[in-house]
Parts: sequence; C-alpha cells; structure tokens
Amino acid sequence: MAVVYEKTKGLTDKQTHYCPGCTHGIIHKLVGEVLVELGVLGKTVGVAPVGCSVLAYDYFNCDMHEAAHGRAPAVATGIKRVLPNHTVFTYQGDGDLASIGTAEIVHAAHRGEKFTTIFVNNAIYGMTGGQMAPTTLIGQKATTSPYGRDQATAGMPLKVSEMLATINGAAFVERVSVHDVPNIRKAKKAIKKAFQVQIDGLGFGIVEVLSTCPTNWGITPVDSLTWLKENMIPYFPLGNFRTPEEVK
Repeated sequence: MAVVYEKTKGLTDKQTHYCPGCTHGIIHKLVGEVLVELGVLGKTVGVAPVGCSVLAYDYFNCDMHEAAHGRAPAVATGIKRVLPNHTVFTYQGDGDLASIGTAEIVHAAHRGEKFTTIFVNNAIYGMTGGQMAPTTLIGQKATTSPYGRDQATAGMPLKVSEMLATINGAAFVERVSVHDVPNIRKAKKAIKKAFQVQIDGLGFGIVEVLSTCPTNWGITPVDSLTWLKENMIPYFPLGNFRTPEEVK
C-alpha cells in the first residue's frame, strides 16, 4: 500500500501537553519536517525556552538544551560557536523572547550569530496564567489587563520582526501565520529558508509565527483562528522583512 502521509521523523512519539486548539503542534511539525528535508536532523541542537513550549526537548527528535527564561539566544550562541558545523535553533514564545529575553535576541541578531530562531507569537503569556505580554494588542484583555491593554500605560505592542529587520546582522526575518492551510504552507517555506540561511553561513535568521491561545484568549479553538486573522494580522502584517539575495 502506498504511503500517503506519515509523521515526520523530526518529532518523537511523545504526546504533547498543549491545550486543544493550540498551534504549537503545527509549528513543531513544520520545524521537524524541515530538519529532515534539509538532511540536518542528526546534527541539530535545539534550545527550549521557559513558557508553553518548555517541554520542547521531549518533542523534537534531535539534541535539545533547556535555557533559563529568555536566555535561549545566549545558550544557542555558545552551542553554535562550539559546534559551528551543527544546525542550532531556538524555539521561543513572545513572553520568553519579547519580554525577559529582548536583550538576548537583539544582541544575538546584532552580532550576526549563525543560528535560527522560531518565534511563536500568540499575544499573551500562556503557561504562567494569561498575563499581558509585550505583544498583547491594544484593548485585548489579559489577567493583568482585565479592561484591555491601555496604550497610555502599557505602550503599543512590540513588533519584533520589524525591529530586528533594522539590524545588519539579521540575514533573514519573516512573519508568517498558521491559521489556515495556505498560510501553514507559507510558514514551512519561510522556516526552511531561515534554516538554509544558517546552513549557508549567512547570519542570524528568525521566523515569527502568529499562533493561537484559545485557553487564555477565552474563546473556542475555531474562533481563535478567526480572531488571529481579524485582529493579529492587521497589526502584525505577514511578509518578509529581510532576506539575503542568495536565498531563493
């Protein structure tokens, strides 16, 4: 019998802990498929963050290293410099990367560190209880902003991709989404390009992936996909912000 579809060897067989409707599982799948297709799975080291994906070391079928909250880029820097022929990536949420880890990601990009970052933006702190994150939208409710984020007191949501795209050391910066099948396909293409940038030694690469959090958003999994499309994408527009000409 012909095999129409099989699970990627880039992931382990362990069942994930994510909430129903969370799109971390989709993003894991894309990263796993890309590592296999590029032929680098056996020489890859991933760095797990603190947050919903803190247990990523159980799911990716490659060597993994846990980092303190926000410090994944610093850990990845050390690993890549010691093992320059390995493929190294960080997998981070918006609370981890855009809040406590802002300095780490900015300076890693500034130095042009040759690793890849998968940045999952669901506009809220997930694992720690649904607090307002740097990426929480204006008016969006969270446990620490029960009346909605107020620009006067909290400022505007941080646009990480646009910020990092201004840094010369960042070779590849793209924002994608996984709210429907066409965009999932585009997301995989961007993730593959980002890893190719690293393999080619061109510099730092990051893919920001807009994701859902039905639990902390307080809506159903299906409604969360619509909410992402109608609310997140207008403020966080999809597209490529920086790419080397060598990467097609």
